[in-house]
Amino acid sequence: MTQTTPDAPVRRQRAQVKVRTLRTDRWWLVPLLTFLGLSSFLVYGVWAIIDSSYFVDPYIAPFSSPCLATSCPEGARLFGWAPFGDWYALPPGLLILGLPGGFRLTCYYYRKSYYRSFWLSPPACAVQEPHGKYTGERRFPLILQNIHRYFFYAAIVIGLVLAYDAVLALVHKPLGLGTWILILNAVLINAYTLSCHSCRHITAGRLNHFSRHPLRYRAWTFVSKLNAKHQPLAWASMFSVMGADLYVRLVAKGIIAFPYA
Repeated sequence: MTQTTPDAPVRRQRAQVKVRTLRTDRWWLVPLLTFLGLSSFLVYGVWAIIDSSYFVDPYIAPFSSPCLATSCPEGARLFGWAPFGDWYALPPGLLILGLPGGFRLTCYYYRKSYYRSFWLSPPACAVQEPHGKYTGERRFPLILQNIHRYFFYAAIVIGLVLAYDAVLALVHKPLGLGTWILILNAVLINAYTLSCHSCRHITAGRLNHFSRHPLRYRAWTFVSKLNAKHQPLAWASMFSVMGADLYVRLVAKGIIAFPYA
């Protein structure tokens, strides 16, 4: 018999639960819907990369903006700039999709989402995961998640480019439905980017005295309010960029054709 003394505290063991979970609710529904939502985004992204109908004046599909290759139509090039010459023959979207894609892939919320829905690690709270051991994000390739803050800077640039595209559409076609779709998408994309935890940390995360930095404190307060809505903004911006991209491509293909398209 094991005896305990004040110098030898009781050794507690984990409860031996023989079932996967004691939850009786539909805990599997959220991981399932998340899996379907993220999968649809991945499938659409692959199709958008290989599709060539990404520009119809004055609209450019967000998945292909900025268009930086010589093969891009002249009106689709950012400021008429085409640093990738005739030697580049691959789809233009491949040049830039890694930046916003990397930002979402390493995003704190998306990490939680696909860890649970794709890897079941764990699929939900109080539900046993199928993996035998847990190593966290200390090893390759998951240690690369730490570069999220650098993808944030790239995402800021992409957000500004999409806002510029929306402004150009507003100038040239103010009554176009596509113009307002691009504007809504630019607002949601930039709101999602600014709601990022890295942005909140950059604004004033390392300050010890807010009173000495009133402007940074105001920025931190604004970003903190956005940060509280990071999850809905992540989903809203994901579907908005897919919707805006698909709309432009359908207009470019002539499938959507009416005077104020």
